Amino acid sequence: MHSVFSISRFGALLGCAVLGMVALLGSANAQPVRVKDLGKLQGWRENALVGTGIVTGLAGTGDSPSNRGARQALSNAMSQFNLNIAPEQIQSRNVAVVMVSASLSPFSREGDTLDITVASVGDARSLVGGSLMLTPLKAVNGRIYALAQGPLSVGGYRYDANGNVVQKNHPTVGSVPGGATVEVGVQAQVLSEHSRMTFVLSEPDYTTANRVADAINLRLGAGLAQARDASGIEVYVPEDQRRQVVSFVAKLESVTVEPDRRAKVVLNERTGTVVSGGDVRISKVAVSHGDIKVSIRNEVAASQPVFIGNAGDGVRTALVTNTRVDVDEQNAGTGFISGGTTVSDLVQSLARMKTPTRDIISILRAIKTAGALHAELIIQ
Repeated sequence: MHSVFSISRFGALLGCAVLGMVALLGSANAQPVRVKDLGKLQGWRENALVGTGIVTGLAGTGDSPSNRGARQALSNAMSQFNLNIAPEQIQSRNVAVVMVSASLSPFSREGDTLDITVASVGDARSLVGGSLMLTPLKAVNGRIYALAQGPLSVGGYRYDANGNVVQKNHPTVGSVPGGATVEVGVQAQVLSEHSRMTFVLSEPDYTTANRVADAINLRLGAGLAQARDASGIEVYVPEDQRRQVVSFVAKLESVTVEPDRRAKVVLNERTGTVVSGGDVRISKVAVSHGDIKVSIRNEVAASQPVFIGNAGDGVRTALVTNTRVDVDEQNAGTGFISGGTTVSDLVQSLARMKTPTRDIISILRAIKTAGALHAELIIQ
């Protein structure tokens, strides 16, 4: 019988033969991208709506009778229909108090429908089969912008009987597609009183902002755009275009530019994923690698007495265990990465050598620690 285990030391052997296997991918040049895909106009934003409602029609899986909030909410709802029932007289588990949320788009108009999410706030066990009563949805300013109601769609269930519980996903959260109707429309204000609009980059960068401003001036007219900071480009709307703002914005969004980008390498140790730009450079650095394999074998032998027939009392066969330890160390060496090598070159050559992804991650982290990887290392 024997047992074997391996101990791996950090590193990777990058000799001249390895460097000869590197496939030259070349620098990944940035491709022209529409301004529309780099950000949005200031004022273009979603608006959060929220409200408190009641889900009815539950099959005994609603809030417990001891829940004062559910009893009070149901009593208030009944009073609107001239049914005066004291909260303490309500003993029902077919209702549940919920929070209703939705998102109002920048250019929503009266009559548009919104998808809503319904979540229990009490001790209800499940919202399966329930229907949301008419619920007003308010914004942070306290004004009602939409009304929600309708049967819930719950992607789960919960059933229990005699102490046995069967549950799938989260049955206390549901949704109603198109369950809210907009009562008050909103209009995003993208044009200021000084006939200017501001384009905001999704990823702030001074170089990209300057390029966007130059591209807009080249396409729409000199002096119209000016980069104010790393994320905002202020655009002046000419007088003859102010009555055709939609057409002007369409032309603005169709302007193409080559965005600049920061050098980043993303490492995910949980999944063993390495994502990097093709042009991330590595300076000249030496990397050493070696593996130690330790093999432990236990050999069991039987030791018999010399004269079996004349053995005295207490003499018996003995088992003797001999342990054998073998250490196999592969030839370790030091390889040099020449300046100008990219991360994609390094990763591709290591992949061709069938190097495990987690070892590649360790190598990149060590190169970054040595100051030879000129990129931001993001570890997830």
